[in-house]
Amino acid sequence: MQLDNSTVIVTGAASGLGEATARFLAESEKCHVVLLDLVEQRGSEIAAELAGHFVRADITDPADVIRAIDTVVEIAPLRGLVNCAGGGTSARTVGKDTSYGSAHNLDSFTRTVTLNLIGTFNMIRIGASAMARNEPGPDGDRGAIVNTASVAAFDGQIGQAAYAAGKAGIVGMTLPIARDLSDRGVRVNTIAPGIFETPPMLAVPDAVLTSLGSSVPFPKRLGRPPEFASLARELLTNSYINGETVRLDGAIRMQPR
Repeated sequence: MQLDNSTVIVTGAASGLGEATARFLAESEKCHVVLLDLVEQRGSEIAAELAGHFVRADITDPADVIRAIDTVVEIAPLRGLVNCAGGGTSARTVGKDTSYGSAHNLDSFTRTVTLNLIGTFNMIRIGASAMARNEPGPDGDRGAIVNTASVAAFDGQIGQAAYAAGKAGIVGMTLPIARDLSDRGVRVNTIAPGIFETPPMLAVPDAVLTSLGSSVPFPKRLGRPPEFASLARELLTNSYINGETVRLDGAIRMQPR
């Protein structure tokens, strides 16, 4: 699928995997890259550097997302969406003292699942609605969507119940949404990254990073954000990849802790 003279939205683009993807697309494709994030200053700076566009929006807010998509399609038809926004905190299901009050906070669980799963679906449903109005390409393609899950969807560690649930939901909805959108010419795929060199990870001590890197079968290092970005571009442009979740993890399988 050609991205020329179209817009591609990257959510969570003010840092980490989203920033790397926005940069990679700006360098490799003749498209209008739109960075969507809540971090306005950094997002605007990156957009200016890339001669792209920044839109501030909360992916979990339907009205915010509709406003953002309406802004984007005024630039050029929306043909690509890369959902990188997400995150979460760690907590055990039952606390140390076994009291009800020390159990996993339900609001925290809900926020994490809402951000990762509901926010991603919100972007998909509104973004795909705009894509469905595009003129079809040679294969009948009108757009492509790439989501970000995690190896935690398959190998969730201790304390990752909320995060793993949200990411597993993204994996679980990838194929049915791809089937839903097949008659609209919109493809949907998901990347499940392993341990990557993102700002939160790089904040941990060097000894921990070295240990994490050595746990990867090959290559024995953390993933690099441009490697994620390269795969995202392939999933956007390769018209025969659809309904897939691709692990990008150096063959790691996470241990319980």
